[in-house]
Amino acid sequence: MISVRLRLRPGVFAVTDAQDAVSLLAWPHLTSLGRLDPAGRALLDELAAEPGVDAPPAGRAPLVDRLRAQGWLTVSVRAGEKLCYELEPRRPARPPGDDTVARLSRFAVITRSDPGLVLRSPLAWCDVRLHDPRLLAAVADPSVPGPVPGFVDDLRWAGLLATAGEADDELRHRQWATPDLWFHAASRLGARTGEPTGATGWAQDRFPPLPARPPARTGTATVLDRPDLDALRRSDPSLTTVVEQRQSVRRHDDREPLTVRQVGEFLYRCARVRGVRRADGLELVDRPFPSAGALHELELYLIARHVAGLAPGVHHYDAHGHRLEHLSGITAPAHRLVSDAGAAAGMTTPPQLVVVTAARFGRVLWKYQDIGYALILKNAGVLCQTMYLAATAMGLAPCAIGSGDSAAFAAATGLDPLVEGPVAEFVLGSRPAGDQEPR
Repeated sequence: MISVRLRLRPGVFAVTDAQDAVSLLAWPHLTSLGRLDPAGRALLDELAAEPGVDAPPAGRAPLVDRLRAQGWLTVSVRAGEKLCYELEPRRPARPPGDDTVARLSRFAVITRSDPGLVLRSPLAWCDVRLHDPRLLAAVADPSVPGPVPGFVDDLRWAGLLATAGEADDELRHRQWATPDLWFHAASRLGARTGEPTGATGWAQDRFPPLPARPPARTGTATVLDRPDLDALRRSDPSLTTVVEQRQSVRRHDDREPLTVRQVGEFLYRCARVRGVRRADGLELVDRPFPSAGALHELELYLIARHVAGLAPGVHHYDAHGHRLEHLSGITAPAHRLVSDAGAAAGMTTPPQLVVVTAARFGRVLWKYQDIGYALILKNAGVLCQTMYLAATAMGLAPCAIGSGDSAAFAAATGLDPLVEGPVAEFVLGSRPAGDQEPR
């Protein structure tokens, strides 16, 4: 025998204002229920306690229907005493409909989340938690009747089956790759409610925060020149000029290559550490470009092919000491990074210098939940623009790259890709005289 029980989903709080009106709160959303009579308040108390109430509760359906439609109630489905599955809302429920096809949406994923498995989609209004493993057969092929009556109908109601538009390859669906839509949904408020998100500091009681300065690298170091900022303020072109003249330059002049002095000025302008302070147990950093939470997780690695005064090879920029730490020569993985960057930029000759921006992921992910990686990419984007503007002011040849080889970077640096990995690439070199290549 199938039975259904309802209860307020976890993380929901009921608050009463001075006018005795009741509201339900689950950050960042709040719904006012108005003034409830004693029966309504009693029902709310029952829904907040285990095991909830049977559905539909006799004589109390209007309030339950309202709460259910607004996404405040978890729905538990049992066969006898066995818990089969639960609908766990993340936003207001969509109206039931029959405009779906009998196959799983390509945006749906199954993850382990004790207890049981959870079926999710960024297009669904709720998650479906599976407690009965036999239901997986119905998930794989919803056209076959499952072991629990009504399960496929609930998948359809939840939004986990493909819509007719998705099946017909509408642009609004086809334009999204599955990980891209998930990434977009997870990094925006409103897509998933009732779960911790943002600057939660989830790791503070489990792991120590990463220090602002990474461990020093072994090997020789090149101390870089520090430009005279006062002189640059007097001689630099205006912001409007560099913004308007900014362009990607895909040719380098190997007869008069980039110099280590220019590299030092470029890095000093873009990425040096200007100061470190402590707040709330974290080391916060000041650099020329902005960063989420002032955490500044980005590290620069330079693969130098042809830079006057700098040994060819892989170097790490110590932004705290404004120096380059030599890691290796041009190994096979480093050569691949250079050749791939040149090919991605459409260059006819290899780039003189490839700047790989890597992230020490734990600096940001320790504090930010769900939105952490999106913040890292935004940080990399503003650093890229800062590099463009500095290179333009210096008369150099800059060009951002759309992607890079994470495996080659890990092999070239010896870094654990789950701890520190590349998120952006940038080509830099000397600009040929009279170059007017369009951006």
